[in-house]
Amino acid sequence: MDKIILDVCCGSRMFWFNKKHPNAIFSDIRDEEHILCDGRSLKVHPDVVADFTNLPFPAKSFKLVIFDPPHLVKVGENSWLAKKYGKLSEDWPRLLNQGFNECFRVLDDYGVLIFKWNEEQVTVKEVLKAIDRQPLFGHTTGRSGKTMWMCFMKLPNN
Repeated sequence: MDKIILDVCCGSRMFWFNKKHPNAIFSDIRDEEHILCDGRSLKVHPDVVADFTNLPFPAKSFKLVIFDPPHLVKVGENSWLAKKYGKLSEDWPRLLNQGFNECFRVLDDYGVLIFKWNEEQVTVKEVLKAIDRQPLFGHTTGRSGKTMWMCFMKLPNN
């Protein structure tokens, strides 16, 4: 496979500098377009439509996996937040655990997983407990300091 990067929940590719990066596969469970409340167009058009709990890729396919899942549990189905970021179900701990397991399955040995989480409704501590994995390091960002970027590595003995 010539694509060595997988963005598991690409959404509208907000944080990508090159939204059509030649080495990346963009995946999301959604394929849709919306006009947001401020009139901007939101386009979610992944290369592959897939659920992050059941990825259609062979084991050890990618050197880098980006996992930025929906982080909101309590949000209106048709709100602009749900359209922009997606929504997690009430059984989010199980889903995130499955998602991490899938990300690690498709990640090659010594590959890197970048995980982004916003603590607006669920804390990083709760997420780390649900996934039962510890990041190598992380960094808090955002206007209110509620977004954390974390780095994990797949070691062969894990």
